[in-house]
Amino acid sequence: MPGRILAIALNTFREAIRNRILYLLLAFAVALILCAHVLSLLTVGSEEKIIKDFGLATIEVFGVLTAVLMGIGLVSREIERRTVLVLLAKPMHRAEFVLGKYCGLVLTLLVNTCVMGLSFFGLLVARGIADPAVLLVVLMLFLQFLLITALAILFSCLSNPIVSCLLTLALYVIGHLLWSFDLLKARLTSQAGRALCGAIYYLLPHLGNFDIKGDVVHGLPVPGARVAWAALYLAFYGSGVLLLACAVFQRKELQ
Repeated sequence: MPGRILAIALNTFREAIRNRILYLLLAFAVALILCAHVLSLLTVGSEEKIIKDFGLATIEVFGVLTAVLMGIGLVSREIERRTVLVLLAKPMHRAEFVLGKYCGLVLTLLVNTCVMGLSFFGLLVARGIADPAVLLVVLMLFLQFLLITALAILFSCLSNPIVSCLLTLALYVIGHLLWSFDLLKARLTSQAGRALCGAIYYLLPHLGNFDIKGDVVHGLPVPGARVAWAALYLAFYGSGVLLLACAVFQRKELQ
């Protein structure tokens, strides 16, 4: 099984690095990162904080776009081309196909994130404001990308690319606004409403677990326990999403 998953992963990676969308997104991201210094000169505030905040936000936005735009087409594209029928005609389980696609995109995102992260850190070194904590933020962003990729693949198994893209982006936005559910729950008087709000709160992805940009930009320490919790959350929640994706694809009618 690991050999077949690895073969699909490497093939997916080779296809991804030939995709023009990947290079277009990466080029825009690196260009914006390098322009962070210019933006800091036009904005009132600490130059160091503005550069860090803008650069890290750029990495996050373009990393999410890469995960979504590449992830939603991994399964649906194979179904449309009928190539999935050829692969599954071999001694291969459907779950291996899904996991292989996921691992291939993870490798692509790793290379993509490293390029953006090193470009940004190089800018900080050139400006004389290098901060090793920035690399920790990039690592946490990468963990977030892995979870978003799993969600994109799940929706790709469920629906068409457009709907999958909208649902994944919606969960990304909601995942960073889950703190508002606590406020909503406190305002509700109905027990059923409070229970429903609580259930939704725990079922939706808590992407705030991976967000430490504000702490690092303002020079606050990041506890190691927070990083460990983020990795643990990714392991459990991400595994659950991938298992669900495998189960959905197992029952999917391929024509």
